Amino acid sequence: MPRTAREVPPPLELLCLQALWSLGEGNVKAVRQIVAQSRPLAYTTIMTVLDRLVRKGMLARRKLGRSFTYAPQATRDTARRAAVRELLDGYFDGSEEELLQFLQRRPEEPSTVTAHTADRIDTVLL
Repeated sequence: MPRTAREVPPPLELLCLQALWSLGEGNVKAVRQIVAQSRPLAYTTIMTVLDRLVRKGMLARRKLGRSFTYAPQATRDTARRAAVRELLDGYFDGSEEELLQFLQRRPEEPSTVTAHTADRIDTVLL
């Protein structure tokens, strides 16, 4: 069965997209400076990721002098919608209502099952 391309970019591609969203447009060096704040990566790595995003249609590239300038084709909002849609489809059977119910629940307090399991482990270890 052939795999379909995900609309949600993997983490490194997302970092590069976030850099370009903040810049508006930029070259590899500018994107690398922003990405390096969280992940110091080689110039060629950033260049490869940006080229991959161009092939996927998420970035536009134009020649400027001897280098390329990249600009996002997808908005941050479009990416967020794709991520939420993937979350809904994968974990909530596509139901926005189920997601909202999940988000409105209070975090579970430590259950008695956890305490019971801890007691059982202590007994087993002795």
